[in-house]
Amino acid sequence: MHREEDKSGRLNQRLKELHLPTVRRCYQDEAITARRDNWDYETYLYELATRECEVRQNTRIARLQRESKLPLEKSLKAFDRKRLPRKVDAQLNLLLKGDFLDHKENVLAFGHPGSGKTHLLCAIAQELTHQGRQVRFIPCSLLVQELLIAKRDLKLARVLKQYAKYEALIIDDIGYVQQSREEMEVLFTLLADRYERSSIMLTSNLPFSKWEQIFKDPMTTAAAIDRLVHHSVILELNIPSYRLEQSQKAKETVAIQPAQAERQEQQTAN
Repeated sequence: MHREEDKSGRLNQRLKELHLPTVRRCYQDEAITARRDNWDYETYLYELATRECEVRQNTRIARLQRESKLPLEKSLKAFDRKRLPRKVDAQLNLLLKGDFLDHKENVLAFGHPGSGKTHLLCAIAQELTHQGRQVRFIPCSLLVQELLIAKRDLKLARVLKQYAKYEALIIDDIGYVQQSREEMEVLFTLLADRYERSSIMLTSNLPFSKWEQIFKDPMTTAAAIDRLVHHSVILELNIPSYRLEQSQKAKETVAIQPAQAERQEQQTAN
């Protein structure tokens, strides 16, 4: 008995040194299953290795999702793909494979407020984290403030380097809030820094023809658009507002309920 305990203790120590916590936790239970089902040594070892890999993969995905700052409620499962134009739905299928990250391509989503731009890009990004991809979500207004503070503190290069580790940077609502010229200069610096190095995914209510309102200068506007469009997939969501549709449905439901109740009362009275 002491000898078995000693052997188990030494094995646990070796597994700890090798950083195999899942194997250390489950090897005894798996050994019972192996004896019962007459596994050979290779099958037993394979099952242990598989358990270890699965736990590590799940842990990595959870870490990537935390670091991404993505709103996790905006998932692909919660997105109504039936609302998408056929072309955009086909583009979505390709984007979910993640090849655009390898090609350093950008994804640019345009449409009216409430059309689902942010939800769509966040849903794509969440699926990418399940593939082990590093992404980061940030509203444009917060991003430019962070870059501006970094420039003031002479740390802009450091902040750009921190963002460079992400394969995709999701910039939400560019142009939604009018920024100052200085703020747009630091945003342009970020776009230029990531050009052909890593992907940008962004949403905007403004078409390119109105981007001079964002960058304040025709030359800077043209240069920014050129860098974004050169390698890009453009998603045009020219569809009605989802929020407006849901609000209208809610109003219709409220209006229908009293009429239904009145008809039921009349039927009961008759």
